Amino acid sequence: MKRITTSTFETPCGLLHLGATDEGLCHLGWSPMPDSRSSAFAIQDGMTPVLEQTCRQLSEYFQGRRQVFDIPLHFIQGTDFQRACWLSLARIPYASTISYGQQARWIGREKAVRAVGQANHRNPIAIILPCHRVVGSNGALVGYGGGLDKKRFLLEMEKNILSQISQIAQK
Repeated sequence: MKRITTSTFETPCGLLHLGATDEGLCHLGWSPMPDSRSSAFAIQDGMTPVLEQTCRQLSEYFQGRRQVFDIPLHFIQGTDFQRACWLSLARIPYASTISYGQQARWIGREKAVRAVGQANHRNPIAIILPCHRVVGSNGALVGYGGGLDKKRFLLEMEKNILSQISQIAQK
């Protein structure tokens, strides 16, 4: 049986739950890992090099010093379609938003807008695969597994940091 090591990380907008296999980060979300009794993995608390790297990069992100993550990922669940959706999230530039329709076009499934939304709702690696940057076609904040308050916080934080960087660059 494979092992998943879990830990938590405190952010300005709440506690994140992290999980990693030997291959990479498999869970980053506002809810804990699913119960190990329903999984082919043994789940244990602890710290691994991948989790240490994740915590370091999350600290940098929340301090405004990181816009792109370079953590090895290991999907332990999801269909090919869901994984394509999740990986496409990494293309969204920092402090930017796209619509679910645009994301559907990116993966070559322009009519699968609702399915893209459902896949994003099941995104197992929030923030690093930034589903918080996907909004409704009218720009409205809709759907986020962590709640709209967290989605709003993350988007505002990114825009504020980008604005500060721009102001410093203009001086």
